[in-house]
Order: sequence, then structure tokens, then C-alpha cells
Amino acid sequence: MKNLVLSVLVSLTLGSCGPSTKIVKTWMEPGASITQGSTNKSLVIAIVKDESSRRVIEDQLVKRLKGVGVTSYTMLTPDLLKEKNEATIKQKLEGGQFTHVLVMRLGNVETETTFTPGTTTAYYGGYGRYYGYGASFYSTAGYYSTDKNYFVETIVYTINPDKVVWTGTTKTVNPSNLDKAVNEIADVVSDKMKKEGFLK
Repeated sequence: MKNLVLSVLVSLTLGSCGPSTKIVKTWMEPGASITQGSTNKSLVIAIVKDESSRRVIEDQLVKRLKGVGVTSYTMLTPDLLKEKNEATIKQKLEGGQFTHVLVMRLGNVETETTFTPGTTTAYYGGYGRYYGYGASFYSTAGYYSTDKNYFVETIVYTINPDKVVWTGTTKTVNPSNLDKAVNEIADVVSDKMKKEGFLK
């Protein structure tokens, strides 16, 4: 497994990602790694309900593969994915001479409500000892805020043998733009792979 995410999720030279996306957990096959310089062919699959979102996500990820990635929507129809016919999908992968598969899917969406307490600030002094003391307290009310946390799982498979070699879950808070969110996820995932020694 050589160059799948080297370009897949490799924006390593572009700097750090936005603070709204963070790695929650990862797992990797012991001894597995991706080494720069090999030729591979990777199928990118985004498992989402909306077909237009699927295309946006896959297009963004394939751009990072720099010529060795293929979007699944050009090969696997929504009906075929819904059928979950492993034999048919495997036949297409082997016929297309793919070496790897990268899957990105939305695992869960959680709503989180937090309370920020109010503050009271005293400014001593004023026109009189007592009046100045009492009149110089200023307060701000506490408030509740609600965030939506999106947990996305990224999985890397090898075709031969057919197995998972790396998986990671990211948490993105209040994503406002699909392209931006996908790029942030790709950045934090590639950075984590590099730190773990999976991406070389």
C-alpha cells in the first residue's frame, strides 16, 4: 500500500487545518505504511445519502490523489451501492485493476448544548464611597449555545489482500461549507497518518 493517501489526504505542505476539525481516534494495521513513489490506483467512495454531496466529496479527495484516484460515482451507481453486492463491486475493482479503496462516511451527528455563565465586574471608586461602590457593578447574563458535531470515518483498504489497514474518526464542529469541511478532514487525517508513521 504505497501511495494511496500520500496524495489522497496529502496537503501536508499546505499548513495546519482549521480548528473546527479534530481527530477523535485512529487504528492502523501493525507494520502497514504508505511510501512515496509507487504507482497505485485507488477508488474513492463517499458514503452519503445525497448524490450531489457524494460527488463533491469524491471530487475533492480525488484531486489529492494526483492522477491515481478514481471517483466511485463514475463506476458504482447509487443503486449498486444500496444493494451492497460485494461480488459485483469486487468484480469491478479487479476489472479496473485497483490496488486500494478509500472510503469516507458520516458516522454520526451529535448536538451539544453548553452554558456559559454570566460575569460581574466591579469598578471601585466614584463620587462617593457607598454610591460609587454600588453603582460600579456591571453584569452580563449567562447564555446557552448549541453546536452540531459531525463524526466522519475515513477507512483505507487494500484490494489484495482484502483488508482494512487504517481507519480514523474525525469530529467537525458546525461545518458551514462542504468543500471546506472535506479539505479540513483530509488535512487532519493526512497529518495524523504522518505522525503515526503510516504515511511516509
